[in-house]
Amino acid sequence: MIVVTGSVTAREDSLHEVSRLSLEHVHRSRQETGCISHAVHADCENPLRLVFIEQWADRAALLAHFAVPASRDFVRALQPLAAASPTIEIYDATRLESL
Repeated sequence: MIVVTGSVTAREDSLHEVSRLSLEHVHRSRQETGCISHAVHADCENPLRLVFIEQWADRAALLAHFAVPASRDFVRALQPLAAASPTIEIYDATRLESL
């Protein structure tokens, strides 16, 4: 499984639009082949920061997601609305057990 974490910090005047675009992106991404989960959350310590957590079946599914034109459009749309560059980290994960 591939786990992706990322974040974007909106400018105060753009939070509503960043949130709208983010939810649209999440809802669309959930329909893609290989998407196990895709969510966006508000940071409790910084209300202008949104955090993404995604799970993908494998690297091929994630690469296909990155190749979707709407995914690239989403990243481009965020850039002028963000207070800083968005972050992204990608992990190759193996589930060990449930506690």
